[in-house]
Amino acid sequence: MNTFLKNTTLTIAAAAVSVALASGAQAKEWRGWNIHPEDYPVSVGMEEFARIVREKTDGDIEAKVYHGGVLGNQPDAIEQVRLGGLDWAVFNLGPLGEVAPEANVVSLPFIFKDVDAMHEVMDNSPAGQQIADGLAKAGLQALGWYDSGARSFYNTKKPITTPADLEGMKIRVMSNDLYVRMVNSLGGNATPLEYSAVYQSLQTGVIDGAENNYPSYDSSGHFEAAKFYSVTQHLILPECLCVNKALYDGLGDDEKQILQEAADASVKVQRASWAKRAEVSKQKMIDAGIEINEIADKAAFQKAMQPVYDSFLEENPDLSGLVEAIQKAQM
Repeated sequence: MNTFLKNTTLTIAAAAVSVALASGAQAKEWRGWNIHPEDYPVSVGMEEFARIVREKTDGDIEAKVYHGGVLGNQPDAIEQVRLGGLDWAVFNLGPLGEVAPEANVVSLPFIFKDVDAMHEVMDNSPAGQQIADGLAKAGLQALGWYDSGARSFYNTKKPITTPADLEGMKIRVMSNDLYVRMVNSLGGNATPLEYSAVYQSLQTGVIDGAENNYPSYDSSGHFEAAKFYSVTQHLILPECLCVNKALYDGLGDDEKQILQEAADASVKVQRASWAKRAEVSKQKMIDAGIEINEIADKAAFQKAMQPVYDSFLEENPDLSGLVEAIQKAQM
């Protein structure tokens, strides 16, 4: 009997170890790409998403965040998430326009009245869903829309108050033909350039300026080289919390629901963090002696964008309905 009990105990113990090993083997580590430093609002949102997913899946999905672009530059990371080399990320919709035409629509200058209007369109309108569907066709499952504020011009030479002030300036833009056309239509010379190269390029005169929001202008240190910030707010770009589509499709319904709940919660955290960070960064710039000029009447800048809209719709006639839907959603 003792031998029987001993053998039974050993069998049960072995089974328990086997189950534990099997459970451990099922744990999935998802590598998440992030271009920003750890304390940036996007990073805060991503860490909240990862925390909730880890908690609600009992550790079965470990959505780890790799900050600071250590997993590669943004164009490469977009391809990696699409193909499954990376599992998830937060990408600005500007560069995503290169792989999903629907995402390009939000890169049309001044298409959103303000940040609140962007939130409403992306969260609650058919236009937001159409953009998500376009990303899905490109291999990216959109789970939520993060905030990246409003982008404005900054440069090393002078304040920009009218389009004429941009004449001849070499302005860095993200890799997207729409941004090249935008700057060129204002009289500047658009210069697509990797984000990591902007600081040195400003210092050495390779470029005269760039465009971004207050937190990025601050965290990148670009304000140290380019001391004129002009509040054009020409672009209000959402950022997409994305998962590889094939990975997402392979999940069960319960896991998909967990991911969506985690994404919804992280969006709230990220947007709140963004609003606070934007105010802090703006005040830091004021304290640093940056010359900030508000542009009360942007009509001249908006008028100069008509050729950008015309050429975009000529090349993408099937997206005219989406442009109209975004505009009507803000009336």
